[in-house]
Amino acid sequence: MKVAVIVFPGSNCDRDLYHALRYVGLEAEYVYKRRDLDEFDAITIPGGFSYGDYLRPGAVAAREEIGEEIKREAGKGKPILGICNGFQILVEMGLLPGALLQNPSGKFTCKWIEIEVVDNQTPFTSLYKPGERLRLPIANGFGRYVKGNLEPRVVFRYTEDINESDDLIAGIASQDGNILALMPHPERAYQRILGGEDGLRLFQSLKLFLEGKRSVSK
Repeated sequence: MKVAVIVFPGSNCDRDLYHALRYVGLEAEYVYKRRDLDEFDAITIPGGFSYGDYLRPGAVAAREEIGEEIKREAGKGKPILGICNGFQILVEMGLLPGALLQNPSGKFTCKWIEIEVVDNQTPFTSLYKPGERLRLPIANGFGRYVKGNLEPRVVFRYTEDINESDDLIAGIASQDGNILALMPHPERAYQRILGGEDGLRLFQSLKLFLEGKRSVSK
């Protein structure tokens, strides 16, 4: 199973994500420019500061030519994961609802936090249990999720209010579940030596899904 790691100018979590995917036995490959993504079984968009967060986080990257390829593969139902800046990019692409705004503190927030699993019926969450609490790091300046008058498919919630995100939302999925985006960083918490391994099962879930050993409901 081959997974694309999309790299934009300013991405800085691509190596973390690459190694997390490899750790669970998936083949990972960096993708730096527009190309046919049909050969990949899943697509991931890492965190960072794509294009320096100019205009707003994710806005420029979302308009890259490769964005059209990502949208095309999303329409086929291919699993797509966006982490932190990847979440912002997927929202800017229109593949997920809502928006990510600046933290109310006006500061970059970098710390370990706790989230609760709401939905385990996605390709990335089947090995978690609803209600389970996970300890993961966050690192963002624009992490406040707002949904407006929309009702997103919530997958993760913060267990406490850290940035005034609507309904404590930390991660959402597309309505059919193939696209998942979250602000915390599971790729920084897949080995005990990193400070925790609660993110490991997210990548293991993806592997099982791609192997056809896990199905999910929409």
